[in-house]
Amino acid sequence: MKRFILSQPPDPRGFIRLKGRDYHYLVRVRRLRGGDLFPAILPDGTEVQVRVHSTDGDTLLGECLAHEKAPGAVSAADTQKKAPGTLPIPKERLPPIVLFQALPKGTKMDLIVRQAAEGGITEIVPFASEHSIPKLRGGGEEKLRRWERIIREARQQSGSGIATAIHAPLDMDGLAGYWESIRSDRPGSLGLLFHQDPVDQGPVGSTPLEQGSLHGYLGSRPELTAMAIGPEGGFSPAEVSRFLAMGFKSLKIGDTILRTETAALYGAAAIRIILLESDSWTHKSQQQIQ
Repeated sequence: MKRFILSQPPDPRGFIRLKGRDYHYLVRVRRLRGGDLFPAILPDGTEVQVRVHSTDGDTLLGECLAHEKAPGAVSAADTQKKAPGTLPIPKERLPPIVLFQALPKGTKMDLIVRQAAEGGITEIVPFASEHSIPKLRGGGEEKLRRWERIIREARQQSGSGIATAIHAPLDMDGLAGYWESIRSDRPGSLGLLFHQDPVDQGPVGSTPLEQGSLHGYLGSRPELTAMAIGPEGGFSPAEVSRFLAMGFKSLKIGDTILRTETAALYGAAAIRIILLESDSWTHKSQQQIQ
């Protein structure tokens, strides 16, 4: 069932007042009336049931009833107040996943943002790469507002308790600085470079075979996982070298070349599944060793 995303916490008595678009959606589209219940998520990720008291005038008055922290919830307020380069530490068993997405052409970024929010990505960081057709110009605030609306709609549709954040687009220098600040805040962070071709990361034998797979990289249970996805045409050799110098591990999954909007969803889903099931496959591996 869809869960409505509340932008403001209830008052001390547990009441909320919704106007504008929220009122229109709940009263005109959902046709809720006094006495009706609807599920919602508070800004801190808490799940509540809201009982509608009235829909008089242009205001919906509701009362928040049950309070339960959503699994994997991350507070939107914490995300907004975080210092540059830091991410909220969620009280969850799944570490944060950050998407470094090279800007694609057209409206593909809208789709990527929607899928990332539905998939529980903690933060999306767009950046301009050498092969990006969109360049960093003015008007970025309008794009950010649109992406924030898309995230809210996607979370309401999927019921995600993770308040996905969207960062203002960066250039490569800005991205490198942001990644360095993340690693300073969380030294155990892992960076994965999803590339269309295998990348030589050093002399043969210098990297253990088990560390060359996604399972191997995630087996150490990183504090945070960042995945870098290129635009149409992929990353340039210079960009690959720079990511490796930044500590990213190159990874190629399968034998097909994915579209950039597909690669983001594909990579995020693979990382989430492995992390969510890590307890299970780690326990089985230990049993086999014994």
